[in-house]
Amino acid sequence: MSGKLEGCAIFFVILMMLFITSTIKITIASTTYNVGDSDGWTLGVSNWPNGKNFKAGDVLVFNYPKSVHNVVIVNKADYDNCKPSGKIFNSGNDKVTLRKGTTYFICGIAGHCDGGQKIAITAN
Repeated sequence: MSGKLEGCAIFFVILMMLFITSTIKITIASTTYNVGDSDGWTLGVSNWPNGKNFKAGDVLVFNYPKSVHNVVIVNKADYDNCKPSGKIFNSGNDKVTLRKGTTYFICGIAGHCDGGQKIAITAN
């Protein structure tokens, strides 16, 4: 009889371990980046991503005067051509969570993207 109880106890422990591990959510720490650092989202920001290691789940914060700039998420072709044809943010304090892959951001105000207000972010 003690063999059966031992078997039941082992089974119960294994069952509990499976339950616990299936309900635990592994949280990967994300980083919040202020685009352009203290200068914010402005002309000439295109080199800002250099040297940074972005991960999926990281958050980009775009700070800017909302009467002067905006943020547009575009595809590669529109990024290369400074064509603002995507999702537009215009709060002056926009937060975007990165997905895996490359995301392209431009300012949709005429001339701003051509003036370097564009970034391409690749998240692993």
